[in-house]
Amino acid sequence: MGCKRKQSGAAMQRRKSIEVKIGHVGIGGDNPVRVQSMTNTDTRDSEATLEQIKQLARAGCEVVRVAVPDQEAVSGLREIVLYSELPVVADIHFDHRLALGAIESGVHGLRLNPGNIGDESRVNRVVDAAKSARIPVRIGVNSGSIDRKILKKYGGPTAEAMVESALEHIRFLENRNFNLIKISLKSSSVQNTIEAYRLMAEKRDYPLHIGITEAGTPFRGAIKSGVGLGILLYLGLGDTLRVSLTGNPVAEMPVAWEILRSLGIRQRGPEIISCPTCGRTEIDLVNMATAVEDRLQDVEQVFTVAVMGCVVNGPGEAREADIGLAGGRDCGIIFKKGQVVRKVRGQSLLQEFMKELDNYLESSMND
Repeated sequence: MGCKRKQSGAAMQRRKSIEVKIGHVGIGGDNPVRVQSMTNTDTRDSEATLEQIKQLARAGCEVVRVAVPDQEAVSGLREIVLYSELPVVADIHFDHRLALGAIESGVHGLRLNPGNIGDESRVNRVVDAAKSARIPVRIGVNSGSIDRKILKKYGGPTAEAMVESALEHIRFLENRNFNLIKISLKSSSVQNTIEAYRLMAEKRDYPLHIGITEAGTPFRGAIKSGVGLGILLYLGLGDTLRVSLTGNPVAEMPVAWEILRSLGIRQRGPEIISCPTCGRTEIDLVNMATAVEDRLQDVEQVFTVAVMGCVVNGPGEAREADIGLAGGRDCGIIFKKGQVVRKVRGQSLLQEFMKELDNYLESSMND
């Protein structure tokens, strides 16, 4: 498993892995945990795919994967790679020619399993091309893609079955002196996923791409991903991650970043603190907190904002934030850096707080 290092600002020890490069983005080694996603556009439509990549980049994505199901998709790759704001990984299955075409198109990485792209001569051609181009290969085993003989051996898609399947694919590459490898072992079962990564971390020191596959719709998927990825990261496992949600992949970004923030691993954008409301709340806190969140959704600066409606905890929480609001009956106090800025009475509390928030953003950008 290799040596460990203390993750700055966190209580866990992160597993030491070797480094690979996806374009200009380092994965593993001493690099931060990276955030990835996958487009759900038709890769053959390069314009639509590039637009979604732009949206993902703005939301905090650092590496993007695109599906390459046929030669027409390969044809669109060259333009996508040329104009993409992010390093591009081509997702390949079954046809080695697609992998070769993707490499020729300039992709920065491949996601494939050598065992399903043809006979040994075809595997060798892909490995040779990837080695020549210094393109990493991600070995990705999902619980639904395990070889039948391995499923029979273990009686189903267990963690042990996923690891054995991945190791078969890894040995394909290692036997050809290829070690630009990332590994993913994803299941829709949180428990199986965690155990699979724990087992693999004891066997190889390649970077781990973590995720809970087919996690579900945004509500359920965010919960499963938060639990699974949170546990893995706390155990020190994970060099890059994806939160897999059904729908627009841009929605995956805030979930991924909040998972990292909650463990003190990485931060992006403001942290918004708001109370859950109770019988002591005497302002329209729900709509106020939502309005503040909407105002800040595209902001990348890291700071804390508190929107509180409780006279018990509100002033303390608002005072501790970089900028905060503590509201009570017909009155609110606005804080900046622990100091009272002013008191606001009446229905203009949200409006006045937004003005102070805009001033704070403008002054912090000019610092």
